[in-house]
Amino acid sequence: MSQFWSDDDMLFSLAKEKLFVALVGDVLDTMGLQHQFLHPQLKPIDPDMVIIGRAMPVLEADYFQQQGPGHNEISEKPFGLMFHALDDLKKNEVYICAGGSLRYAQWGGLMSTRALQCGAAGAVVHGYHRDTNEILRLNYPVASFGSYAQDQGPRGKVVDWRVPIELDGIRVTPGDVIYGDRDGILVIPAHAVDDAFHGAFEKAKGENTVLTALQQGMTTVEAFDKFGIM
Repeated sequence: MSQFWSDDDMLFSLAKEKLFVALVGDVLDTMGLQHQFLHPQLKPIDPDMVIIGRAMPVLEADYFQQQGPGHNEISEKPFGLMFHALDDLKKNEVYICAGGSLRYAQWGGLMSTRALQCGAAGAVVHGYHRDTNEILRLNYPVASFGSYAQDQGPRGKVVDWRVPIELDGIRVTPGDVIYGDRDGILVIPAHAVDDAFHGAFEKAKGENTVLTALQQGMTTVEAFDKFGIM
């Protein structure tokens, strides 16, 4: 761990207090990790929500009946392994799923209630959510493409969890950090977390200095020449 934070609780709290997603994305660019933002339309359902936590990846698949005959026992389970995955959420984890289509909602109010009980930090679904009013009442951070009431039950199942997934060509593995706000959802590989956040805290200090200089009348050319950032 860093000299500035002793555990994830402290890191995530400091990030919420002092950072925003764009800063960390800029630092990842300088580290050569230049394709870590998910789809630009994937946003928190409330612009004030911030999602930050360790990835708990979930793999979805489309189905065309709720339960019925097949050669895979998952076919017999409504929602597949979704309840198992949900119950396995740990403190500071983000439920992030891929593999399903836009035919149905992949997150809802009851799932949010259970995730809160598990101490989870949020959910990112590469698709739709539903039960918006309930989720907002719970103030549980969720990011999606928008709301759609169509149920997952006869249309999709979770087939595995805590396995690598890909969203928009970006690999997500267990333990990566998911960081999202109104400007986008960022995947920070586990091996890059310390360097990325160290750099972001330093960049935040520098940008505050530049802000003060601009407020005092310095031009952007002068600010870049003097401070090297804009």
